[in-house]
Formats: sequence, structure tokens, C-alpha cells
Amino acid sequence: MIPTQRKLGDYVLPVRSVNPIALLGDSDFTYVDISSVDRELRAITSPQVIPANQAPSRARQETAENDVIVSTVRPNLNTVAVVTDEHAGAIASTGFCVLRAVPGKLDARFLFHWISSEATVKQLVGLATGATYPAVSDKTIKSLPFAPPSLFEQQRIATLLDKADSLRRKRQEATRLADEFLRAVFIDMFGDPVTNPNGWQVKRLDALGSLDRGVSKHRPRNDPSLLGGSHPLIQTGEVANCDGYIRTYTSTYSDKGLLQSKLWPTGTLCITIAANIAKTGILLFPACFPDSVVGFNAPEAATVEYVRFWLSFLQKTLEANAPESAQKNINLAILRGLQVPAPPTELIHKFAAIVLATESIRAAQRKSIQEGQALSESLQHELLA
Repeated sequence: MIPTQRKLGDYVLPVRSVNPIALLGDSDFTYVDISSVDRELRAITSPQVIPANQAPSRARQETAENDVIVSTVRPNLNTVAVVTDEHAGAIASTGFCVLRAVPGKLDARFLFHWISSEATVKQLVGLATGATYPAVSDKTIKSLPFAPPSLFEQQRIATLLDKADSLRRKRQEATRLADEFLRAVFIDMFGDPVTNPNGWQVKRLDALGSLDRGVSKHRPRNDPSLLGGSHPLIQTGEVANCDGYIRTYTSTYSDKGLLQSKLWPTGTLCITIAANIAKTGILLFPACFPDSVVGFNAPEAATVEYVRFWLSFLQKTLEANAPESAQKNINLAILRGLQVPAPPTELIHKFAAIVLATESIRAAQRKSIQEGQALSESLQHELLA
């Protein structure tokens, strides 16, 4: 008789499905949805606290400490986290598969590292269904082949990978502190960008430089003949998820695609105006982008840097006030008419020089993070294979 292949579901416990209203009445509860998880930290960082009678229909999965939650949507993004004691008892969205290790058989930290490893993520991506909204089911995740070593060995491996992960997080924290430093410098040099306490002259944004929407004239926009060439094509998500500078791209236009678009120069500030509102990034190479992104250019690069930081302080307000139909958006006229404090040119140049010096440090940090990530992936491959 051929032995039955073991699968992940053999090592996890069922999780109770709950109705927050029936369980809690009008009391508040902690709700964990996809946006609650920081993908870089792989941790729950921003859960919502809401009344049970306002619970979303997807708030149905009770969690416990050491549960591993795995997003079933877009598995390539690797949205995974461990429920800590701080969030134990939170109710998770049905957009997660909640994995609760069987005590004595499976170590929760080992499970976390295994399910978030490059090899497992590749398996899930291959099993995902849906072209525009790829997803996997709980059943698919729990059906993954799984043959862990002894509990002692699991714990040893998890300890090693925890150390590598801790080093990666410390490097990322250094990058975050550099961002906070620059925001503090901006406030110190220019004052609050909303209240303008220094009484700087105020100008419309279009008086500081030119703003125009990206161009994508051809329909349908995903016509294969437009794509796959040598001309970089930046999408809204790549602007929203960059760290202030757009260094990479995943899509390209062919020569035909370029003809129906526009190539923006290096140094252009990209500003999103749909879905993600007023997220920004400066192009480090010439590129095209669609009309869901606005390009801002100014005679001096220092002005572009100043506007990028100024917009970062207004981003949440602009997003909260954006009109909404199928999705939130703002138009070019709104951007052009924004009232911008305009400090003396020499002060803007001084700030840009500080940004440049900080970026040289961040470049070294990025290299260190990449090396740490490579080490972590190598360890995962050796220890989890």
C-alpha cells in the first residue's frame, strides 16, 4: 500500500467562525484585515478597533496567540503574520487562512517561516486562480505537501531564522528612522506645511512647475502589441509603494506603445491621482505612465524634492477628501490649484542637499537589507528544504 502523503492540514487545528454581533453585542473588538499587516515587517501593525454592530461581513475568524495568518488574495505579495499576545482574540477577515499549529506536533514559528518562504510562496502563486484577482482557498493552503522534521529540529530552525529576520527588521528600522529624520528636518526648516507658521509666500503648485497627466491613448490599454518593448512603463502601484524614488519597473512599452504615450524625463515627480491618492515618487530613469498618474517637473531638482516632501504631509488629507465613484480620485485641476508655501530658494536648496546626503546613507542601508534578505532566503532554502 502506498503511504498517504502528509499535508499541512494534518498539522493545524480548526479555527472557530464567529459573528461579532452575536458574540460581543455592541462592544468594540479588534479587526485584522489585509491592510492591518505590514508586508515588510510581516507583522500586524495597524488593526482596527470597531464596534461589533459595525463589523464588516468578512470579520468572522477568531484568532489566538501564535496563530499564523496568511492572505489568500494575491499570494505573490506574501502577506503573512503571527498573532502576538497583543492581538490574541482579534477577529480576522475571511481574506486570511488562519493556521493554528497542533501543540506537540508543529512549532508556530517554524510554520511562519515555512509558509512565508520563497519556495512555498511560489507554490501558492502557481495554484492561484483568477487573472485580475488571483487567490487561493483555505483548502488549497492546507493541502500543500508538508513533512516537518521533529519538534526539536523545528524549534532549532525557527530560532536561526528568527535571528536572521531580526537582523533584517533592524536594518529596515534604520531606513524608517532616516525617513523620520528628513520629515523632522522639513518641519524644522519650513514649519508646518499646512498652517505655514513662518508666513512664507504662498503660490499655486502650477506656479512652481508644470503638471500634466500621463498618457495612454490606445484602447484597450492592455493590447499585447503595446507591451513588451524597451520603454519603461510605471504603474500606479509602483509609485504608491516606492520609498520616494522609483528605481525599478515591471512593465514596458513597445515602440507602438510609446507612440500612443509620453516618455517623461529622469527627475519627474510622479503623483498618483486614482485609487492611491497623492502618493509620490521621483523617476530615476525616463519612463511612461498612464493618466492615473500626474507628472510634475520644475526648473530645479531641489524644487521637485521640496514638493515631494510637502505633498507627503498632505497625502492623507487629500485622500480623505477625494471624490469617490467606483474608486477615489482627484483631478489635475485640484493638484494645480494646491496652495504651496514657497520659502526662499536658498533654503529649499539647503534642504535638498540634506536629502541627498541622507539618500547616500540610505543607499548603503538598502544594500545591507538586500544582502540580509539574500542571507535569509539562503537559510530558508537550506533549513526548510
